[in-house]
Amino acid sequence: MTIPSRTPVLVGVGEVSERLGEPGYRRRSPVDLAADAAREALRDAGIDASTVDTVAGVPQFEISLPWATPLLGASDNFPRSVAGRLGADPRRAVLETGGGQAPQRLVNEFAATIAAGDADVVLLFGSEAISTITALAGSDDRPDFTESPGGSLEARGSGLDGIVSMHHVAHGLSDTPSQYSLIDNARRARLKMSRAEYASAIGRLFEPFTAVAAANPHAAAPVIRDAAELMTPTSANRPIADPYTRLVVAREKVNQGAAVVLMSAEAARRHGVREEQWIYLAGHADLDERTMVERADYGNSPAAVRAAQHALEIAGITSAELSTIDLYSCFAAPVFIVAEALGLATDDPRGLTATGGLPFFGGPGNNYSMHAIASVVRQLRAAPGTYGFVGANGGIMSKHSTGTYTTIPYEFKPSDSERIQADLDAVPAPEEAITADGQGVVETYAVKHLRAGEREGIVLGRLDDGRRFVARANAVLDLLTDGEPVGERVTVRSSPDGNVIA
Repeated sequence: MTIPSRTPVLVGVGEVSERLGEPGYRRRSPVDLAADAAREALRDAGIDASTVDTVAGVPQFEISLPWATPLLGASDNFPRSVAGRLGADPRRAVLETGGGQAPQRLVNEFAATIAAGDADVVLLFGSEAISTITALAGSDDRPDFTESPGGSLEARGSGLDGIVSMHHVAHGLSDTPSQYSLIDNARRARLKMSRAEYASAIGRLFEPFTAVAAANPHAAAPVIRDAAELMTPTSANRPIADPYTRLVVAREKVNQGAAVVLMSAEAARRHGVREEQWIYLAGHADLDERTMVERADYGNSPAAVRAAQHALEIAGITSAELSTIDLYSCFAAPVFIVAEALGLATDDPRGLTATGGLPFFGGPGNNYSMHAIASVVRQLRAAPGTYGFVGANGGIMSKHSTGTYTTIPYEFKPSDSERIQADLDAVPAPEEAITADGQGVVETYAVKHLRAGEREGIVLGRLDDGRRFVARANAVLDLLTDGEPVGERVTVRSSPDGNVIA
């Protein structure tokens, strides 16, 4: 087919990484890692940085969370700092909102921007140097990563509205593992699986991920492990939040960067980019989930399900036609839920990760899916005529961006995400009881394991009047750790320190 000149094509990908204490370790800053990845992406495309008219950066955790303080300093204009390293002077610089959906959402957005004629050459990038920053923050020779490159910046903010609830934080839901455990525990109960059965399922899910990570030169933890090792608590694999052990949660202490180059077909031809480099965005979607207390089923995510399905619908294919797949794997729940929605078995021979996944490849803050896109692109180029899928997730299964990729020429099509979002939002949501008193039913729960050995229990439930509530449940830890607490009747009381289960 003849490709219209404004068709967006992905023409370059790049990745870099370094591990503490290994040969070649250079103590690179987040800007340096992102710039090096961007150089690789430009080299892959065969174009010069001077051709770039738009840059967009995925923010590191320490510059995307309002309460975080950069321990070694940071650039006050991350996209311009990276562009400056490359010798680029783009007319537009964007710092995206935080969240793991950001890389794929940027691809979706700027593919549409290119199709509309508002950009020709777009460079997307992100990075994390959490491993280096953590190791050097207390050293006498710590580097200073502070930069002020100047120039315009379109900063989009933290994007935490609807994700972080100070009421929930006050009740112990202050960390990501405990909030995701609410989802996995609700899913387990719905499937009527025992704790042991569900833990075994998580181990079997992630075992093949470790083999993929072991073969990936950029993986932070390239070690093959079996299902039992992943889920058996030890001093090196301590419980984090039921049902998770340390080995099956996203690994944030990494030094990794990744970048992607998008161009219009016209610009790609003008700059001599070989067509065998071109990857098409055959389908895509961007959807947001309800807040935790507004979800009808804590163990599911309608937005994640529809985002995954819609990216395939636009491409006109089914999951059976995919050759490479990367499902966001910060915890087990997102993988289970999206795999089920797409009709994928967790032991599908194609695998459910192209990188090794966030617990093993590494979870570079908000930028993991940029690495997933790079891996999928390389695999598609090696097998022309095939399709790949990337699912990206931000918050507590709160924001979902998906992409279907292929070497087969496709005209760019807008998604129907706006209509789908309206349908999702139209479903009635329960009211939350901020001050909760009375009888109710446990809908899901979390048990946090602290480093000193203490445990904390949190319950999400529904009062008899239909309102949802969150409550501390330390008085009934035995209920949360033995048997099946979901569906049990409890008494909740309000106090000056919040709601508690009696």
